[in-house]
Amino acid sequence: MNLLEASNLRVSRGNAQVLDVPSFTLLRGGRMALVGPNGSGKTTLLLTLAGLLPPETGSLRFDNHPVSNLFGYRRRIAMVFQQPLLFDTTVRENIASGLRLRHTPASDIAHQVEHYAARFGITHLLDRSARKLSGGEAQRTSLARGLATHPEILFLDEPFASLDRPTADVVIHDLQKAIEEAGTALLFATHNQDEALRLSSEMTVMNAGKIVQTGPTPDIINHPADPFVASFLGTETILPGKAIAIERDCLRVSVGTVEIEATGDANIGDPVTLCIRPESVAIASAPPTTHSSARNTFTAKIQRILPRRHYHRIELDAGCFLVAHVTLHSLEEMHLAEGMSVTVSFKATSVHVIPR
Repeated sequence: MNLLEASNLRVSRGNAQVLDVPSFTLLRGGRMALVGPNGSGKTTLLLTLAGLLPPETGSLRFDNHPVSNLFGYRRRIAMVFQQPLLFDTTVRENIASGLRLRHTPASDIAHQVEHYAARFGITHLLDRSARKLSGGEAQRTSLARGLATHPEILFLDEPFASLDRPTADVVIHDLQKAIEEAGTALLFATHNQDEALRLSSEMTVMNAGKIVQTGPTPDIINHPADPFVASFLGTETILPGKAIAIERDCLRVSVGTVEIEATGDANIGDPVTLCIRPESVAIASAPPTTHSSARNTFTAKIQRILPRRHYHRIELDAGCFLVAHVTLHSLEEMHLAEGMSVTVSFKATSVHVIPR
């Protein structure tokens, strides 16, 4: 069931339109990530949907009713920003503040404060001044305050961007447990794909103030609507080609000096774009000696090896440009080096076809 619906939302700054969203839907209990590059309109859409930024045109419906009373609507939602906005008082009083505004009985306030302080691991901080909290502690306090009011939607704007990675990972874990326990719908803006994958079941990709693609998170990751979405979500091999044949239920596409088999729909002669995620490309230091299920196997030369935090990025010339990710262990085990000839392979089902 739809919990939040929006239609014809438009926002301008000066003479420039920064948001143009014909429609948007959040399901009851849903978990939606708004992703896109800086300036794509994520935060503008989030603030508009939260009733904090009035649009020039458009309307909101909440729980199947038009949002005509913003005060009443805001009492049923909660918002947490990138930089925690805490009152100059104790952690306990900060968590309790939203409940006090709702005239919640004192016994219930005490219970909710203790419950959410425990959920976010800040029970030992309840009597500490908010001014003396670290960034992670302050964000935990903000999340506890937001969820203590039992909102039907929790809005988050880049809530983990200012946290170091280990701290963010722990806070995300605690948040996952809290929203699952409460059944709260989640709508959050982020540029971090790992956060989107961990917290969302659905994803909306934005660019230049518009929604480019929306749907279940795995579908968007594996079936991007266009090269922009593919590139933004981590597809590092994006190849223009031409469909030349259909064989064995596969599309054969001419790319560079090679032909690639893919699963997808196109007519022979159609220009297409092929998207291949780097984790789908396997590298072997010698030709395969056994039968493989991979329909695409090529000899390639390593052009560049670029170290990353958890892997190494391998750029390859296989008659077309390919990118693969390998672990440091695999890199050392195969003695991979720039200029070396290797065998690369990937399945036809790993190739996403976008008509052009």
